[in-house]
Amino acid sequence: MKTTPPHRYRNASRLVASSDPSWTTAQAHGLIDISATATPDGRLISSTGHEFINLCSCSYLGLHRHPKILKAMRDVLSDGSQVHFSLSTVRIRPKLMDEAEALMGEIFGAHAILGLSASVLSASLLPLIAAGQLTDGQPTTMVFDKRAHFSMAYIKPICADESEVLTIDHNDLNALADICKTRTRVAYVADGAYSTGGTTLMDGLLALQEKYGLFLYFDDAHSISVTGKNGEGLVRSHLKELNPLTLVMASLNKGFGTSGGVAVLNSNRFDQIIRRHGGPLGWSQSASVVTFAATKASAEIHLSDELGALQKKLQQNIALFDSIVSTQQEGAKLPVRLIPADSDKQAIHMAEQLLSRGFYAAPVYFPIVARGQAGVRILLRADIEEKDMLRFAHAVAAVTENNTQSEVAQ
Repeated sequence: MKTTPPHRYRNASRLVASSDPSWTTAQAHGLIDISATATPDGRLISSTGHEFINLCSCSYLGLHRHPKILKAMRDVLSDGSQVHFSLSTVRIRPKLMDEAEALMGEIFGAHAILGLSASVLSASLLPLIAAGQLTDGQPTTMVFDKRAHFSMAYIKPICADESEVLTIDHNDLNALADICKTRTRVAYVADGAYSTGGTTLMDGLLALQEKYGLFLYFDDAHSISVTGKNGEGLVRSHLKELNPLTLVMASLNKGFGTSGGVAVLNSNRFDQIIRRHGGPLGWSQSASVVTFAATKASAEIHLSDELGALQKKLQQNIALFDSIVSTQQEGAKLPVRLIPADSDKQAIHMAEQLLSRGFYAAPVYFPIVARGQAGVRILLRADIEEKDMLRFAHAVAAVTENNTQSEVAQ
């Protein structure tokens, strides 16, 4: 009997052993497992009574507390005709789901499919791509960027049961080109905008796609809403039209301000295959009507003039922060900033100092970032007032300087 060697694509025991000590340290310093409530102006109050502003939220436009979205969620609960059916949407789905998908299709100029989460969509779509079910029916070599989000990398073992799975260094287009030269069908799996800063190399990837027929699969969660006329994100706004060999997927829990996930394709050609045979996408764990109502309301905001005003406010806050704090991401239009640290412990110490000053920013360490690249991740938002953004930026500058001086003294 042929057996697959263990740990070809994941090693949970090694992951836990390598990273859990840092999580335990962060917990001991009050930086994870925080229980909190929110004030009307968006501040948080922990169970110990400490008030702070959250700079770890991915709701980049502040839509998570937009009055129109909150009203839509309340209204649907009192509408007796809109109920959760508690079964697979393959059989019966709420009309609100169809309405929300239609609006999402307008935003992206493509065919949209909603799912319970971005993770559910990746778990549904990636094995189908590996099996060639979204192309010509022949198995496709799956090439994962080394920094592809964990929700996609998590599916590698399942894809490997369908086809060959390879991993290349981050944004290594030369390695990808070499693979395309020796394989007939190749799909590249990556983020559009990465959660710790940086983006994919769209121009180079499109050149490879044109030359070799490369299939491109992007998780663009961190640029959705932030960029594009309708908030369609970095990848989609880079393309005049979405071609049949490009699929964009994203979480709606971030800039979109609601919950769930969306996948957008060139057409509805594979709609039935995806919904019927996409595994978790077709199970009886669909999003609730409250989610669909919120998504519809957010989509309407995205298709209105208000989106541009929110995007402008976000860019003002980004520019204000960059004018005070220098980072590798300085000048980038995306809202992610990373303050580097020399160790996991230093990252945790810096985050603890910021929290004591009234601001929560997350310390990040392996496996969120590569080993030796720990830091404090900052997620900027449009709904933070200018005075608070100034206070926060100066707090980051002071904490960074204090830790630099401490290192020099040692």
